[in-house]
Amino acid sequence: MKLAVWTYEGPPHVGAMRVATGLTDVHYVLHAPQGDTYADLLFTMIERRNARPPVTYTTFQARDLGGDTATLVKNAVADAYARFQPAAMLVGASCTAELIQDDPGGLAERVGLDIPIVPLELPSYQRKENWGASETFYQLVRHLAGARAPERGQPAPPRPDWRAENRRPRVNLLGPTALGFRHRDDVVEITRLLDRMGIDVAVTAPMGASAADIASLGEADANVVLYPETADAAARWLEKTFRQPRTSVVPIGVGATRDFVVELSEILGLDADAGLGTLDSRMPWWSASVDSTYLTGKRVFIFGDATHVVAAARVAKEEMGFEVVGIGTYQREFARDVRRVAKEMGLEALITDDHLEVEAAIEEVAPELVLGTQMERHIAKRLGVFCAVISAPVHVQDFPARYSPQMGPEGANVLFDTWIHPLVMGLEEHLLGLFQDDFEFGNDTPPSHLHSHSPRPRTEGSETEAVTPEPAAEDRAVGANTPQASPSTPTTAPAESPVAPDPAGAPLWLAEAEAELKRIPFFVRGKARRNTERFASERGVTEISVDVLYEAKAHFGNR
Repeated sequence: MKLAVWTYEGPPHVGAMRVATGLTDVHYVLHAPQGDTYADLLFTMIERRNARPPVTYTTFQARDLGGDTATLVKNAVADAYARFQPAAMLVGASCTAELIQDDPGGLAERVGLDIPIVPLELPSYQRKENWGASETFYQLVRHLAGARAPERGQPAPPRPDWRAENRRPRVNLLGPTALGFRHRDDVVEITRLLDRMGIDVAVTAPMGASAADIASLGEADANVVLYPETADAAARWLEKTFRQPRTSVVPIGVGATRDFVVELSEILGLDADAGLGTLDSRMPWWSASVDSTYLTGKRVFIFGDATHVVAAARVAKEEMGFEVVGIGTYQREFARDVRRVAKEMGLEALITDDHLEVEAAIEEVAPELVLGTQMERHIAKRLGVFCAVISAPVHVQDFPARYSPQMGPEGANVLFDTWIHPLVMGLEEHLLGLFQDDFEFGNDTPPSHLHSHSPRPRTEGSETEAVTPEPAAEDRAVGANTPQASPSTPTTAPAESPVAPDPAGAPLWLAEAEAELKRIPFFVRGKARRNTERFASERGVTEISVDVLYEAKAHFGNR
């Protein structure tokens, strides 16, 4: 654990909160001091939930440390049961309370409640939020579904045959949690896709599930693992215990959605071609359309959780024609998956939870688009690069009121809009800036379809005289003793006069070269400036002219 201004993941008990908040009748008792009681803000302010998370805190204070903090735990458990009447209870400690070593799970079991108590051992100083969510869901599934598991040493019974039972196949959707990036809409999209394939959803868990639903997970025909970072461990246990097959493809993007349909069809014995026939996304045509072809080859840097990074890399390269120039994740538990994809693309994966390392990597490769978390959004804004958020951690604007999934056919459409439109609008903004001094397209020129309302051009001898704008107060103060230039006095610098000198002996930009640089789209202008200055410095050129700018462009090409 280290002190940081930003962090990609909270401590593991925050992951446990995400699981508990997604469930309907499970309560979480957290042994924590006053400073760790911030769950309400996470879920009500950021995710905009209309109900408080089901979390009760022991809320011990400094003066309690000299007394019996164990009694606080038992009282909190008893009070939470009496007030909320949960069907099951999670009990654990925050990172601060972990130091006291009170064993809250063991204390809760000694209260003697008639509901399942699931003790959580979440090492806050070795693990983080996503691992905490995974471990919490895994322990919950083992405790509740395990009651219906075969006796130790006994083989699992044969899987039910949905055809023999004259019903549609049923699957569980595993992984969505509270505070998850677009989890709410992903569940809706995949449920609709499965319904078109003739598949019913038995249970969605943790989000939206009850304790009884968790106990019945082993009855479904298969498990669809939507978010491996949360559900992989539980799905593996269900597979081992109940012989329940699971999916491995996350349906983000057109290609992955097709692979997902084929994989699930093979697991359930369905016609894969019929399932593929249910897919309908506009993204493939839009990616191949004339409006998008000029975006081919755009350089993109991808960082976030492993699930979304791996999916985004495939979509960016295969479906949108981008060049992936950087890829990484803050999830060390799934680093192998990201490294595999990076190797296939000829890259070295960046595995770190230090946002400063990520910022340095982005600055080094100078991408035209960043796909990342809210951290990368701030980094990209400082660097003047476009960014689309694809992964948690996210902020309030990434929980939109509209339907905006990342998965399935509609999710592919959302990806296209989210990634492509910033580049399209960036080009338009560049063109507006490029022609703002043109007589026909200037800021004072009304739209052409309103020509009849345009101000009439002044002719020689017109009674209307030009009005000289009054200088601002600060300008008057600074230039009070400065003679005003007459209309005939030139006000522009000579064509080849240098602009203000750059620091540390960097080459000087002549005015014409600086003006020419502004004609380059602003989203790659920084890269062009850096390449040109590097080109000039390596050759001992002290002043950058238009010729030097274009020589540097020819030298570096598309690099």
